[in-house]
Amino acid sequence: MVKAIVGANWGDEGKGKITDLLAEQSDVVIRFQGGANAGHTIICDYGKFALHQLPSGVFYPHITNVIGNGVALDVNKFAAELEHLKDGGVPAPHIIVDLRTQLLMSYHVLLDSYEEERLAGAAFGSTKSGIAPFYSDKYAKIGIQVADLWHEDRLKGQLAHICELKNVLLEHLYHKPSLDPDALFEELMGYRKLLEPYVGDGVSFVHRALKSGKQLLLEGQLGSMKDPNLGICPMTTSSHTLAGFGTVGGGVPPTALTDIITVTKAYSSAVGAGAFVSELFGDEAEELRKRGGDAGEYGATTGRPRRVGWFDTVATRYGCMVQGATQVALTAIDCLGYLDEIKVCTGYEIDGQVTRDFPVPALLDRAKPVYQTLPGWKCDIRGVTDYAALPQAARDYVDFIEKEIEAPITIVSTGPKRHEICYRK
Repeated sequence: MVKAIVGANWGDEGKGKITDLLAEQSDVVIRFQGGANAGHTIICDYGKFALHQLPSGVFYPHITNVIGNGVALDVNKFAAELEHLKDGGVPAPHIIVDLRTQLLMSYHVLLDSYEEERLAGAAFGSTKSGIAPFYSDKYAKIGIQVADLWHEDRLKGQLAHICELKNVLLEHLYHKPSLDPDALFEELMGYRKLLEPYVGDGVSFVHRALKSGKQLLLEGQLGSMKDPNLGICPMTTSSHTLAGFGTVGGGVPPTALTDIITVTKAYSSAVGAGAFVSELFGDEAEELRKRGGDAGEYGATTGRPRRVGWFDTVATRYGCMVQGATQVALTAIDCLGYLDEIKVCTGYEIDGQVTRDFPVPALLDRAKPVYQTLPGWKCDIRGVTDYAALPQAARDYVDFIEKEIEAPITIVSTGPKRHEICYRK
């Protein structure tokens, strides 16, 4: 049986906590896309951790954690996270880095930074983690797989070709120093040493696990709005954030995917540029940002203040639809307890017409939010684990959102810790 945990919105929905929670009943957790450009914050018995490369099952000794072929593997950050776990007293996790996973290189980070510098005011708001150049190389078929590290002659030929292409850009577009293939080869030999204890055939392992009846969990990064095909293009990430891609990037047969848990916050938040119709500004935004998340709404990777806004049913209903949500986890509802009234965006007005359907990116910039106002509950509900014990206004808020997004809300998170959860259905 395979479950997927994915985001309905712009990322930062609280997927790390939900993955950590559901991993308890899983045997294998698979990261299937993305890189170190976004993080999952997890608060568990060992403390608070921000994971960027490691799957969120690393805190359970019974779980095998797989880094799938769809991931952009930053080896240095992978190693640093393992060291951070060790320093935090976490037992050494079981990890398989699939041989087919491709490596994020130092020049990807450089090219990402140089392009943002070149674009200046027209920049995409990149985390400068090298993600766009990495995936560009992958689909241009000049990426380097983990398996290539043990085939040195083949690898040297690849590097010569890569340097020939990249140095044209570096010299003539960015006016920066050129790449040295010998230096890159040494960089990769260092990666080989770091990865050697973990490398394996992840695809074969996953299929054997399925045949033996194991429970598998696919873990996605970011959310529906950041998918390059179905999101707010071009202000998206460069890998597919949808559960459907989990069957590719995780090496899982599509027929095995049975449950898609789609995560959304009780309000909206986003990092980076792009359309965000229900966004708040000024003091109102700052107050929500200060009270949001587990320690304020700031990016786990960048530390940048997140953009925040009211819950957007238009975007979330679309996000759940394209994910194929079978159930929804609603997080961070406890953060709204200070409000007398809570607005919910239920439609977009575009050129005088109101729609409940999420529009194509070309129309989003003209969209204005249409709000419905609900009463707040004006009390602290952090840590409540019995759904019936929540104030009626809080339960009404959940009921309203469920009806609007047209997907069943089964989990309501009332705090950042692992078991601060209400099971609703």
